[in-house]
Amino acid sequence: MRFSKRLETIPPYLFAEVDRRIAAKKAAGVDVISFGVGDPDIPTPEPVVEAMVAALADPENHRYPSYYGLDAYRAAASRFMARRFSVEVDPDTQVLSLMGSKEGIAHMALAVLDPGDVALCPEPGYPVYEMGTLLAGAEPCFMPLLEQNGFLPDLDSIPAGKLARARLMWINYPNNPTGAVAGIEFFEKAVDFAASNDIVLCHDNAYSEITYDGFVAPSVLEVDSAMDFAVEFHSLSKTFNMTGWRIGFLAGNEKIVEAIGTVKTNVDSGVFNPIQLAGVEALDEQSQFIEAMRKVYRRRRDLLVDELSSIGWRATRPGGSIYIWLPVPEGFDSVSFSTHVLEKAGVFFTPGNAYGPSGEGYVRLSLTVPDDRILEATDRLREVF
Repeated sequence: MRFSKRLETIPPYLFAEVDRRIAAKKAAGVDVISFGVGDPDIPTPEPVVEAMVAALADPENHRYPSYYGLDAYRAAASRFMARRFSVEVDPDTQVLSLMGSKEGIAHMALAVLDPGDVALCPEPGYPVYEMGTLLAGAEPCFMPLLEQNGFLPDLDSIPAGKLARARLMWINYPNNPTGAVAGIEFFEKAVDFAASNDIVLCHDNAYSEITYDGFVAPSVLEVDSAMDFAVEFHSLSKTFNMTGWRIGFLAGNEKIVEAIGTVKTNVDSGVFNPIQLAGVEALDEQSQFIEAMRKVYRRRRDLLVDELSSIGWRATRPGGSIYIWLPVPEGFDSVSFSTHVLEKAGVFFTPGNAYGPSGEGYVRLSLTVPDDRILEATDRLREVF
């Protein structure tokens, strides 16, 4: 039996392996406290669930959904962009419903890249930027995100040979996994860079609503002329604790939206209508939930950073996202430290090098752990170290 050569370039998906390791420890009787996958533990807002239940009762919603998304959902996404970022997007031509931003990110490569083309991918970064590129038969070129640069890419250091073949560039702020944030000045530079090099600019803005200490995350589409060649991905997964629902949206340049829509209409049949109608409720009515959720994550961020610092580790408060990007203690690399805390304390941290070469020397901790379990985990770690 023979499989495609492209699969030989794809390692097992990071969090599938995380699940396997944790399941093995639990099967051995270990009470594992996992700071691994960023899967919110706070329930989806009840009115969103109620909207879903009501929509399920309508037999019309049991049929095929619209390939491009319900008019009502795309209109709600357009209203969200206008209310939150003062960005106007046409719901008919500049918004596309997604089964979560992950699938849209993966499909973007198929819409833009040919074999021999290059995608500029931040690293450490969300693995799907690279994996989507490889599945399209194209070549990823890493843009290292280094602490001394505030975890922003140095666009001037991209090799000229790679840049000449680049057709797509990914950026992501608030950032996964580093928790770094970027102001509008960075987005202006990214827009200028993409325009100068005829590159499609994609901003993964999945954590736009999870920021701290007064920082408000911008949209790349706020930049003048960005709409000419940029798109932005939004996800309801983290914003409204809807990870399992699989719903998000793409907004921006209508030609790019049309291109990814062509891919999607040939490989999926759209998002289940009741989920989209629940998404309308979330986008239009649940701003108070966002603020309450942000307070929970801020409290957990401060608690976890203080506890880790008390052990003697160099923990810093992220400006956004739901992650702590922790340098590993002296004497460890990313994998050995992650393995050590799992074996000795029953606590799991994701090795930073799983997100790219520049992640070596770090581990990522998710804030999707209740306060009491944070304290229990750090008590265990204090005993070990």
